Amino acid sequence: MRPGLTRPDPADPRPPEDNSGEDFVPPRELFDQVLDAIEAGDQDRLDTLLEPMHAADVADVIENLSPARRRQFLTLWSGEIDGDILSEIDEAIRDEVVLQLPRSVLADAVREMDSDDIVDLIEDLDEPEQREVLAALDDSDRAAVEQSLTYPEYSAGRMMQSEVVTAPEHWTVGDAIDHLRNEDDLPDQFYHVVLVDPRRRPLGYVALGRLLSSPRTAMLRDITEDSFRPISALAKEADVAYAFNQYHLISEPVVDEHDRLVGVITIDDAMEVLDDEHEEDILLLAGVSEESSIADSVVETVRQRAPWLTVNIFTALMAATVISLFEGAIARLVALAVLMPIVASMGGNAGTQTLTVVVRGLATKSLTTANTWRIIRREAVVGMVNGAMFAVMMGAVAYIWFRDPGLSAVIAVAMVVNLTVAAVGGVLVPLTLNKLGADPALASPTFVTTVTDVVGFFAFLGMAQSFLL
Repeated sequence: MRPGLTRPDPADPRPPEDNSGEDFVPPRELFDQVLDAIEAGDQDRLDTLLEPMHAADVADVIENLSPARRRQFLTLWSGEIDGDILSEIDEAIRDEVVLQLPRSVLADAVREMDSDDIVDLIEDLDEPEQREVLAALDDSDRAAVEQSLTYPEYSAGRMMQSEVVTAPEHWTVGDAIDHLRNEDDLPDQFYHVVLVDPRRRPLGYVALGRLLSSPRTAMLRDITEDSFRPISALAKEADVAYAFNQYHLISEPVVDEHDRLVGVITIDDAMEVLDDEHEEDILLLAGVSEESSIADSVVETVRQRAPWLTVNIFTALMAATVISLFEGAIARLVALAVLMPIVASMGGNAGTQTLTVVVRGLATKSLTTANTWRIIRREAVVGMVNGAMFAVMMGAVAYIWFRDPGLSAVIAVAMVVNLTVAAVGGVLVPLTLNKLGADPALASPTFVTTVTDVVGFFAFLGMAQSFLL
Protein backbone atom coordinates (compact mmCIF):
# COMPACT_ATOMS: atom_id res chain seq x y z
CA MET A 1 0.00 0.00 0.00
CA ARG A 2 1.33 3.45 -0.89
CA PRO A 3 2.17 5.82 1.96
CA GLY A 4 -0.67 8.09 2.92
CA LEU A 5 -3.39 5.77 1.55
CA THR A 6 -5.60 3.62 3.78
CA ARG A 7 -8.15 0.97 2.96
CA PRO A 8 -10.85 -0.73 5.05
CA ASP A 9 -9.69 -3.79 6.93
CA PRO A 10 -11.52 -6.82 5.40
CA ALA A 11 -11.14 -8.65 8.72
CA ASP A 12 -13.03 -5.92 10.57
CA PRO A 13 -16.67 -7.11 10.88
CA ARG A 14 -17.96 -3.65 11.70
CA PRO A 15 -19.78 -1.95 8.81
CA PRO A 16 -18.62 1.55 7.89
CA GLU A 17 -20.41 4.21 9.89
CA ASP A 18 -23.11 6.02 7.95
CA ASN A 19 -24.06 9.42 9.26
CA SER A 20 -26.17 10.16 6.16
CA GLY A 21 -24.33 13.41 5.60
CA GLU A 22 -24.99 14.73 9.11
CA ASP A 23 -21.31 15.59 9.54
CA PHE A 24 -21.75 18.30 6.93
CA VAL A 25 -24.92 19.85 8.30
CA PRO A 26 -24.87 22.00 11.47
CA PRO A 27 -27.39 20.45 13.88
CA ARG A 28 -30.56 22.30 14.74
CA GLU A 29 -29.46 22.29 18.38
CA LEU A 30 -26.40 24.39 17.49
CA PHE A 31 -28.52 27.04 15.76
CA ASP A 32 -30.85 27.12 18.77
CA GLN A 33 -27.85 27.64 21.06
CA VAL A 34 -26.62 30.51 18.85
CA LEU A 35 -30.10 32.05 18.97
CA ASP A 36 -30.19 31.72 22.77
CA ALA A 37 -26.78 33.41 23.03
CA ILE A 38 -27.98 36.30 20.87
CA GLU A 39 -31.18 36.75 22.86
CA ALA A 40 -29.19 36.69 26.12
CA GLY A 41 -26.55 39.08 24.76
CA ASP A 42 -23.89 36.52 25.74
CA GLN A 43 -20.91 37.46 23.56
CA ASP A 44 -18.53 34.89 25.07
CA ARG A 45 -21.00 32.07 24.47
CA LEU A 46 -21.61 33.21 20.90
CA ASP A 47 -17.87 33.38 20.19
CA THR A 48 -17.36 29.90 21.62
CA LEU A 49 -20.12 28.44 19.43
CA LEU A 50 -18.99 30.10 16.19
CA GLU A 51 -15.22 29.86 16.55
CA PRO A 52 -14.89 26.27 15.20
CA MET A 53 -17.52 26.70 12.49
CA HIS A 54 -16.73 26.86 8.77
CA ALA A 55 -17.39 30.15 7.00
CA ALA A 56 -20.24 28.58 5.00
CA ASP A 57 -21.93 27.41 8.22
CA VAL A 58 -21.58 30.86 9.80
CA ALA A 59 -23.20 32.28 6.65
CA ASP A 60 -26.07 29.79 7.04
CA VAL A 61 -26.59 30.95 10.63
CA ILE A 62 -26.74 34.58 9.48
CA GLU A 63 -29.19 33.75 6.67
CA ASN A 64 -31.56 31.90 9.01
CA LEU A 65 -31.81 34.75 11.52
CA SER A 66 -34.65 37.23 11.36
CA PRO A 67 -33.64 40.79 10.35
CA ALA A 68 -33.85 41.96 13.97
CA ARG A 69 -31.79 39.04 15.29
CA ARG A 70 -29.32 39.53 12.43
CA ARG A 71 -28.68 43.10 13.51
CA GLN A 72 -28.12 41.90 17.09
CA PHE A 73 -25.77 39.21 15.85
CA LEU A 74 -23.60 41.61 13.84
CA THR A 75 -23.35 43.95 16.82
CA LEU A 76 -22.68 41.23 19.38
CA TRP A 77 -20.26 38.88 17.62
CA SER A 78 -16.63 39.87 18.17
CA GLY A 79 -15.33 37.60 15.40
CA GLU A 80 -16.28 40.07 12.64
CA ILE A 81 -17.37 39.15 9.11
CA ASP A 82 -14.35 38.23 6.99
CA GLY A 83 -14.08 37.76 3.23
CA ASP A 84 -14.84 34.02 3.34
CA ILE A 85 -18.08 34.52 5.26
CA LEU A 86 -19.16 37.51 3.18
CA SER A 87 -18.73 35.58 -0.09
CA GLU A 88 -20.85 32.70 1.27
CA ILE A 89 -23.85 34.80 2.37
CA ASP A 90 -26.88 34.58 0.09
CA GLU A 91 -27.21 37.53 -2.28
CA ALA A 92 -30.75 38.20 -1.02
CA ILE A 93 -29.45 39.41 2.36
CA ARG A 94 -25.79 40.23 1.62
CA ASP A 95 -26.61 43.87 0.83
CA GLU A 96 -28.32 44.16 4.21
CA VAL A 97 -25.25 42.71 5.96
CA VAL A 98 -22.86 44.97 4.05
CA LEU A 99 -24.80 48.09 5.04
CA GLN A 100 -24.63 47.12 8.72
CA LEU A 101 -20.90 46.38 8.80
CA PRO A 102 -18.47 49.03 10.05
CA ARG A 103 -16.55 50.45 7.09
CA SER A 104 -13.23 49.21 8.48
CA VAL A 105 -14.56 45.66 8.82
CA LEU A 106 -15.98 45.75 5.30
CA ALA A 107 -12.67 47.01 3.89
CA ASP A 108 -10.71 44.24 5.62
CA ALA A 109 -13.18 41.59 4.43
CA VAL A 110 -13.05 42.77 0.82
CA ARG A 111 -9.25 42.76 0.74
CA GLU A 112 -9.29 39.05 1.62
CA MET A 113 -11.59 38.11 -1.27
CA ASP A 114 -10.62 36.96 -4.77
CA SER A 115 -11.47 39.38 -7.56
CA ASP A 116 -14.40 37.26 -8.83
CA ASP A 117 -15.98 37.25 -5.37
CA ILE A 118 -15.53 41.03 -5.11
CA VAL A 119 -17.24 41.49 -8.49
CA ASP A 120 -20.10 39.24 -7.34
CA LEU A 121 -20.44 41.37 -4.22
CA ILE A 122 -20.10 44.80 -5.77
CA GLU A 123 -22.37 44.38 -8.80
CA ASP A 124 -25.44 44.17 -6.55
CA LEU A 125 -24.56 47.20 -4.42
CA ASP A 126 -25.74 50.76 -4.94
CA GLU A 127 -23.22 53.22 -6.36
CA PRO A 128 -22.17 54.78 -3.01
CA GLU A 129 -21.45 51.34 -1.52
CA GLN A 130 -19.62 50.34 -4.71
CA ARG A 131 -17.32 53.33 -4.35
CA GLU A 132 -16.60 52.45 -0.73
CA VAL A 133 -15.65 48.87 -1.60
CA LEU A 134 -13.46 49.95 -4.52
CA ALA A 135 -11.73 52.54 -2.35
CA ALA A 136 -10.71 49.79 0.09
CA LEU A 137 -8.82 47.86 -2.63
CA ASP A 138 -5.23 48.18 -3.77
CA ASP A 139 -4.74 49.89 -7.13
CA SER A 140 -4.10 46.62 -8.98
CA ASP A 141 -7.09 44.85 -7.42
CA ARG A 142 -9.32 47.85 -8.10
CA ALA A 143 -8.27 47.91 -11.75
CA ALA A 144 -8.99 44.18 -12.10
CA VAL A 145 -12.46 44.54 -10.56
CA GLU A 146 -13.31 47.57 -12.67
CA GLN A 147 -12.22 45.70 -15.80
CA SER A 148 -14.50 42.75 -14.94
CA LEU A 149 -17.42 45.13 -14.39
CA THR A 150 -17.03 46.43 -17.96
CA TYR A 151 -18.11 43.04 -19.32
CA PRO A 152 -21.82 42.21 -19.75
CA GLU A 153 -23.72 40.78 -16.81
CA TYR A 154 -23.84 36.95 -16.80
CA SER A 155 -20.73 36.75 -19.00
CA ALA A 156 -17.45 34.91 -18.47
CA GLY A 157 -15.76 38.26 -17.86
CA ARG A 158 -17.95 38.78 -14.79
CA MET A 159 -17.35 35.32 -13.31
CA MET A 160 -13.57 35.11 -13.88
CA GLN A 161 -10.89 35.94 -11.35
CA SER A 162 -8.00 38.08 -12.50
CA GLU A 163 -5.40 36.24 -10.40
CA VAL A 164 -3.69 33.83 -12.83
CA VAL A 165 -0.41 31.93 -12.52
CA THR A 166 1.50 32.22 -15.81
CA ALA A 167 4.88 31.15 -17.21
CA PRO A 168 6.73 31.53 -20.54
CA GLU A 169 6.51 28.48 -22.76
CA HIS A 170 10.31 28.13 -22.89
CA TRP A 171 10.58 27.49 -19.14
CA THR A 172 11.42 24.09 -17.71
CA VAL A 173 9.62 22.38 -14.85
CA GLY A 174 12.46 23.44 -12.56
CA ASP A 175 12.07 27.08 -13.59
CA ALA A 176 8.34 26.97 -12.85
CA ILE A 177 8.74 25.29 -9.46
CA ASP A 178 11.41 27.76 -8.38
CA HIS A 179 9.19 30.64 -9.49
CA LEU A 180 6.20 29.32 -7.54
CA ARG A 181 8.27 28.85 -4.40
CA ASN A 182 9.68 32.37 -4.56
CA GLU A 183 6.46 34.14 -5.55
CA ASP A 184 4.72 35.88 -2.64
CA ASP A 185 1.49 36.85 -4.39
CA LEU A 186 -0.01 33.56 -5.61
CA PRO A 187 -3.77 32.90 -5.60
CA ASP A 188 -5.04 30.96 -2.58
CA GLN A 189 -6.12 28.15 -4.91
CA PHE A 190 -5.10 27.38 -8.48
CA TYR A 191 -4.94 24.25 -10.59
CA HIS A 192 -2.92 25.13 -13.70
CA VAL A 193 0.09 27.16 -14.76
CA VAL A 194 -0.90 28.94 -17.97
CA LEU A 195 1.79 29.24 -20.66
CA VAL A 196 1.79 32.59 -22.45
CA ASP A 197 3.70 34.23 -25.30
CA PRO A 198 5.31 37.71 -25.06
CA ARG A 199 1.96 39.32 -26.01
CA ARG A 200 0.28 37.48 -23.11
CA ARG A 201 -1.72 35.17 -25.33
CA PRO A 202 -2.31 31.76 -23.69
CA LEU A 203 -0.71 28.83 -25.53
CA GLY A 204 -1.54 25.96 -23.18
CA TYR A 205 -1.49 25.01 -19.53
CA VAL A 206 0.18 22.53 -17.21
CA ALA A 207 -1.67 20.86 -14.35
CA LEU A 208 0.01 21.14 -10.95
CA GLY A 209 0.01 17.36 -10.55
CA ARG A 210 1.80 16.93 -13.87
CA LEU A 211 4.21 19.70 -12.96
CA LEU A 212 5.22 18.11 -9.66
CA SER A 213 5.55 14.61 -11.11
CA SER A 214 7.77 15.61 -14.08
CA PRO A 215 11.61 15.88 -14.11
CA ARG A 216 12.96 19.38 -13.46
CA THR A 217 14.57 19.38 -16.92
CA ALA A 218 11.29 18.72 -18.77
CA MET A 219 9.99 21.60 -20.91
CA LEU A 220 6.61 22.99 -19.88
CA ARG A 221 5.37 23.01 -23.48
CA ASP A 222 5.95 19.23 -23.61
CA ILE A 223 3.65 18.42 -20.67
CA THR A 224 0.62 20.62 -21.45
CA GLU A 225 -2.93 19.28 -21.04
CA ASP A 226 -5.21 18.32 -23.94
CA SER A 227 -8.21 19.94 -22.19
CA PHE A 228 -6.88 23.46 -22.88
CA ARG A 229 -9.65 25.58 -24.49
CA PRO A 230 -9.55 29.36 -23.81
CA ILE A 231 -12.91 31.01 -23.10
CA SER A 232 -13.97 34.37 -24.51
CA ALA A 233 -14.68 36.98 -21.83
CA LEU A 234 -17.95 37.70 -23.68
CA ALA A 235 -19.17 34.08 -23.54
CA LYS A 236 -22.42 33.51 -21.64
CA GLU A 237 -21.84 32.11 -18.16
CA ALA A 238 -24.42 29.36 -18.78
CA ASP A 239 -22.40 28.18 -21.81
CA VAL A 240 -19.21 28.28 -19.74
CA ALA A 241 -20.79 26.16 -17.01
CA TYR A 242 -22.04 23.72 -19.64
CA ALA A 243 -18.50 23.40 -21.09
CA PHE A 244 -17.03 22.72 -17.64
CA ASN A 245 -19.61 20.02 -17.00
CA GLN A 246 -19.46 18.54 -20.50
CA TYR A 247 -15.68 18.34 -20.79
CA HIS A 248 -14.81 17.77 -17.10
CA LEU A 249 -12.73 20.93 -16.85
CA ILE A 250 -11.08 22.19 -13.67
CA SER A 251 -9.98 25.65 -14.75
CA GLU A 252 -9.76 27.52 -18.05
CA PRO A 253 -8.12 30.80 -19.08
CA VAL A 254 -10.29 33.71 -20.21
CA VAL A 255 -9.23 35.89 -23.14
CA ASP A 256 -10.35 39.29 -24.43
CA GLU A 257 -11.26 40.21 -28.01
CA HIS A 258 -7.54 40.29 -28.87
CA ASP A 259 -6.95 36.79 -27.44
CA ARG A 260 -4.93 38.19 -24.55
CA LEU A 261 -5.18 36.51 -21.16
CA VAL A 262 -7.38 38.51 -18.76
CA GLY A 263 -8.33 35.96 -16.11
CA VAL A 264 -9.24 32.39 -15.27
CA ILE A 265 -12.46 30.56 -14.41
CA THR A 266 -12.29 27.71 -11.91
CA ILE A 267 -14.62 24.78 -11.39
CA ASP A 268 -16.17 26.20 -8.21
CA ASP A 269 -17.39 29.25 -10.15
CA ALA A 270 -18.78 27.07 -12.95
CA MET A 271 -20.58 24.75 -10.53
CA GLU A 272 -22.08 27.75 -8.74
CA VAL A 273 -23.54 28.91 -12.06
CA LEU A 274 -24.93 25.43 -12.75
CA ASP A 275 -26.46 25.38 -9.29
CA ASP A 276 -28.01 28.81 -9.90
CA GLU A 277 -29.37 27.66 -13.27
CA HIS A 278 -30.98 24.57 -11.73
CA GLU A 279 -32.43 26.60 -8.88
CA GLU A 280 -33.79 29.16 -11.34
CA ASP A 281 -35.44 26.45 -13.46
CA ILE A 282 -37.13 24.93 -10.40
CA LEU A 283 -38.45 28.31 -9.28
CA LEU A 284 -39.63 29.30 -12.74
CA LEU A 285 -41.40 25.97 -13.28
CA ALA A 286 -43.45 26.84 -10.21
CA GLY A 287 -44.13 30.36 -11.53
CA VAL A 288 -41.94 31.91 -8.83
CA SER A 289 -39.42 34.70 -9.43
CA GLU A 290 -35.80 33.60 -9.76
CA GLU A 291 -34.98 36.23 -7.11
CA SER A 292 -37.07 34.42 -4.50
CA SER A 293 -35.38 33.32 -1.31
CA ILE A 294 -36.40 31.98 2.08
CA ALA A 295 -34.90 35.17 3.48
CA ASP A 296 -37.46 37.36 1.65
CA SER A 297 -40.04 39.35 3.59
CA VAL A 298 -43.81 38.84 3.24
CA VAL A 299 -44.14 41.92 1.00
CA GLU A 300 -41.32 40.79 -1.31
CA THR A 301 -42.71 37.27 -1.54
CA VAL A 302 -46.21 38.52 -2.42
CA ARG A 303 -44.79 40.89 -5.03
CA GLN A 304 -42.82 38.08 -6.69
CA ARG A 305 -45.60 35.52 -6.78
CA ALA A 306 -48.65 37.64 -7.57
CA PRO A 307 -47.95 38.30 -11.31
CA TRP A 308 -48.07 34.67 -12.40
CA LEU A 309 -51.03 33.94 -10.16
CA THR A 310 -52.76 36.77 -12.01
CA VAL A 311 -51.89 35.18 -15.35
CA ASN A 312 -53.18 31.88 -14.04
CA ILE A 313 -56.57 33.47 -13.30
CA PHE A 314 -57.04 34.34 -16.96
CA THR A 315 -55.92 30.91 -18.19
CA ALA A 316 -58.28 29.28 -15.67
CA LEU A 317 -61.08 31.46 -17.04
CA MET A 318 -60.45 29.92 -20.47
CA ALA A 319 -61.04 26.45 -19.02
CA ALA A 320 -64.11 27.74 -17.19
CA THR A 321 -65.45 29.14 -20.47
CA VAL A 322 -65.20 25.69 -22.06
CA ILE A 323 -67.13 24.19 -19.13
CA SER A 324 -69.82 26.87 -19.45
CA LEU A 325 -70.48 25.77 -23.03
CA PHE A 326 -71.71 22.45 -21.66
CA GLU A 327 -73.51 23.56 -18.50
CA GLY A 328 -76.77 22.15 -19.86
CA ALA A 329 -75.18 18.73 -20.28
CA ILE A 330 -73.68 18.90 -16.79
CA ALA A 331 -77.06 19.86 -15.31
CA ARG A 332 -78.73 16.89 -16.97
CA LEU A 333 -75.97 14.41 -16.12
CA VAL A 334 -74.43 15.23 -12.76
CA ALA A 335 -71.88 12.41 -13.13
CA LEU A 336 -70.01 14.61 -15.62
CA ALA A 337 -69.26 17.14 -12.86
CA VAL A 338 -67.93 14.34 -10.67
CA LEU A 339 -65.58 12.94 -13.32
CA MET A 340 -64.37 16.20 -14.92
CA PRO A 341 -61.61 16.90 -12.35
CA ILE A 342 -60.13 13.44 -12.91
CA VAL A 343 -59.70 14.04 -16.64
CA ALA A 344 -58.15 17.48 -16.06
CA SER A 345 -55.86 16.29 -13.24
CA MET A 346 -54.49 13.34 -15.19
CA GLY A 347 -53.79 15.54 -18.21
CA GLY A 348 -52.11 18.21 -16.08
CA ASN A 349 -49.85 15.72 -14.34
CA ALA A 350 -48.90 14.00 -17.59
CA GLY A 351 -48.08 17.35 -19.19
CA THR A 352 -45.97 18.41 -16.21
CA GLN A 353 -43.96 15.18 -16.36
CA THR A 354 -43.10 15.70 -20.02
CA LEU A 355 -42.54 19.43 -19.54
CA THR A 356 -40.02 18.91 -16.74
CA VAL A 357 -37.96 16.49 -18.82
CA VAL A 358 -38.01 18.79 -21.87
CA VAL A 359 -37.07 21.95 -19.95
CA ARG A 360 -34.21 20.04 -18.34
CA GLY A 361 -33.12 18.80 -21.77
CA LEU A 362 -33.08 22.34 -23.13
CA ALA A 363 -31.10 23.58 -20.13
CA THR A 364 -28.44 20.86 -20.49
CA LYS A 365 -28.45 21.11 -24.31
CA SER A 366 -29.25 17.40 -24.60
CA LEU A 367 -32.46 18.25 -26.52
CA THR A 368 -31.35 19.52 -29.91
CA THR A 369 -32.71 20.00 -33.42
CA ALA A 370 -31.32 16.59 -34.34
CA ASN A 371 -33.42 14.66 -31.81
CA THR A 372 -36.51 16.89 -31.48
CA TRP A 373 -38.81 14.83 -33.67
CA ARG A 374 -37.71 11.60 -32.03
CA ILE A 375 -38.62 13.04 -28.63
CA ILE A 376 -41.99 14.29 -29.92
CA ARG A 377 -42.81 10.84 -31.37
CA ARG A 378 -41.68 9.11 -28.18
CA GLU A 379 -43.79 11.34 -25.94
CA ALA A 380 -46.83 10.94 -28.21
CA VAL A 381 -46.55 7.15 -27.99
CA VAL A 382 -46.00 7.32 -24.22
CA GLY A 383 -49.09 9.53 -23.92
CA MET A 384 -51.22 7.10 -25.93
CA VAL A 385 -49.99 4.06 -23.99
CA ASN A 386 -50.55 5.74 -20.64
CA GLY A 387 -53.90 7.01 -21.88
CA ALA A 388 -54.97 3.50 -22.87
CA MET A 389 -53.87 2.04 -19.54
CA PHE A 390 -55.73 4.60 -17.46
CA ALA A 391 -58.68 4.59 -19.86
CA VAL A 392 -59.32 0.96 -18.96
CA MET A 393 -58.93 1.75 -15.26
CA MET A 394 -61.20 4.83 -15.28
CA GLY A 395 -63.73 3.16 -17.56
CA ALA A 396 -64.07 0.35 -15.02
CA VAL A 397 -64.31 2.80 -12.12
CA ALA A 398 -66.96 4.87 -13.90
CA TYR A 399 -69.02 1.76 -14.69
CA ILE A 400 -68.85 0.46 -11.12
CA TRP A 401 -69.72 3.93 -9.80
CA PHE A 402 -72.55 4.96 -12.17
CA ARG A 403 -73.53 1.73 -13.96
CA ASP A 404 -73.50 3.54 -17.31
CA PRO A 405 -71.48 1.84 -20.11
CA GLY A 406 -71.78 4.90 -22.35
CA LEU A 407 -70.28 7.16 -19.68
CA SER A 408 -67.48 4.65 -19.13
CA ALA A 409 -66.64 4.68 -22.85
CA VAL A 410 -66.67 8.50 -22.99
CA ILE A 411 -64.28 8.99 -20.10
CA ALA A 412 -62.00 6.25 -21.46
CA VAL A 413 -61.71 7.96 -24.85
CA ALA A 414 -61.29 11.37 -23.21
CA MET A 415 -58.48 9.96 -21.10
CA VAL A 416 -56.57 8.73 -24.18
CA VAL A 417 -57.07 12.03 -25.99
CA ASN A 418 -56.05 14.23 -23.06
CA LEU A 419 -52.95 12.27 -22.02
CA THR A 420 -51.74 12.18 -25.63
CA VAL A 421 -52.29 15.93 -26.07
CA ALA A 422 -50.66 16.58 -22.68
CA ALA A 423 -47.54 14.63 -23.64
CA VAL A 424 -47.18 16.34 -27.01
CA GLY A 425 -47.98 19.76 -25.52
CA GLY A 426 -45.36 19.19 -22.84
CA VAL A 427 -42.79 19.05 -25.66
CA LEU A 428 -44.13 21.61 -28.13
CA VAL A 429 -44.91 24.43 -25.68
CA PRO A 430 -41.39 24.79 -24.19
CA LEU A 431 -39.79 24.25 -27.62
CA THR A 432 -41.93 27.02 -29.12
CA LEU A 433 -41.18 29.43 -26.26
CA ASN A 434 -37.48 28.64 -26.57
CA LYS A 435 -37.59 29.43 -30.31
CA LEU A 436 -39.29 32.74 -29.55
CA GLY A 437 -36.53 33.67 -27.12
CA ALA A 438 -38.63 33.29 -23.96
CA ASP A 439 -37.52 31.22 -20.98
CA PRO A 440 -39.40 27.91 -21.39
CA ALA A 441 -39.23 27.23 -17.66
CA LEU A 442 -41.13 30.42 -16.83
CA ALA A 443 -44.26 30.29 -18.98
CA SER A 444 -44.55 26.65 -20.02
CA PRO A 445 -46.39 25.30 -16.94
CA THR A 446 -49.20 27.84 -17.30
CA PHE A 447 -49.69 27.17 -21.01
CA VAL A 448 -49.43 23.39 -20.75
CA THR A 449 -51.97 23.31 -17.91
CA THR A 450 -54.30 25.51 -19.95
CA VAL A 451 -54.01 23.24 -23.00
CA THR A 452 -54.68 20.07 -21.01
CA ASP A 453 -57.65 21.60 -19.17
CA VAL A 454 -59.25 23.02 -22.30
CA VAL A 455 -58.69 19.87 -24.38
CA GLY A 456 -59.68 17.55 -21.55
CA PHE A 457 -62.92 19.36 -20.74
CA PHE A 458 -63.83 19.84 -24.40
CA ALA A 459 -63.17 16.18 -25.29
CA PHE A 460 -64.98 14.76 -22.27
CA LEU A 461 -67.97 17.10 -22.19
CA GLY A 462 -68.25 17.31 -25.98
CA MET A 463 -68.44 13.55 -26.41
CA ALA A 464 -70.81 13.23 -23.46
CA GLN A 465 -73.18 15.79 -24.97
CA SER A 466 -72.99 14.14 -28.41
CA PHE A 467 -73.40 10.52 -27.40
CA LEU A 468 -75.08 10.40 -24.01
CA LEU A 469 -77.73 13.14 -24.19
